Amino acid sequence: MNFSIKPILELRDVHKAFGPKQVLRGVDLAVAPGQSLVVIGGSGAGKSVTIKSALGLVTPEKGEVFFDGELVKNAKGIEALRRRTGMLFQDGALFDSLTVWENVVFAPLYRDGMGRGQANKLAIENLAKVRLPASAAELRPSELSGGMQKRVALARAIVAKPDLIFFDEPTTGLDPITADAVNNLIVEQVKALGAAAVSITHDMASVRKIADEVAMLHEGRIIWRGPVSKLDSSGSPHVDQFVNGRAEGPIKPAI
Repeated sequence: MNFSIKPILELRDVHKAFGPKQVLRGVDLAVAPGQSLVVIGGSGAGKSVTIKSALGLVTPEKGEVFFDGELVKNAKGIEALRRRTGMLFQDGALFDSLTVWENVVFAPLYRDGMGRGQANKLAIENLAKVRLPASAAELRPSELSGGMQKRVALARAIVAKPDLIFFDEPTTGLDPITADAVNNLIVEQVKALGAAAVSITHDMASVRKIADEVAMLHEGRIIWRGPVSKLDSSGSPHVDQFVNGRAEGPIKPAI
């Protein structure tokens, strides 16, 4: 893949197995600053494992991960990557025991030792970016709707102004209208930061809204990649089946 801008993240020939189950079989993936890449694929294709490999949460048996041109090869490299990376988890992954504002600034407050007054101000500033009022700051996650929880999770993902953001099924569990609102916020905030974004989702409406490019992962390999405008004319039977949600085709249902 040729980039006019150097990739911020690059996976080269990444393999990962869990016991006898080979999940990744040579993943090659790269994303450049300012680019939004969405990875699609059937259940069990290896999408989440790809993200976990990039973040150092699992260790590939083979292959390399580069961040900002540097090979990520030890704990120091992984920590450097994570400090410049944001993450929006599938279920939000908010801490029920903390207030909304403490969730938003969890890393600056508890990892970096930022003062509580300064952290509270930072949290409220980022809540405003995702259209949540300052009055939400003192609430607990359990007092929020699903859409509001996603917004809080997005505020946490962008609070450190990361260079790279991962989105894991960001609209799961949301109704179509709320999902579209969350997608709009994702696009807005990623562009405002100039960050690279890597998302995984089954929601084709989200794909079409947030992606610049789409990569199809099948049986542990990227089998197609192209601009989102080519989704309906990819020439790939796997992409065509997935996009149109058909049971018949080369991708077998996970049942």
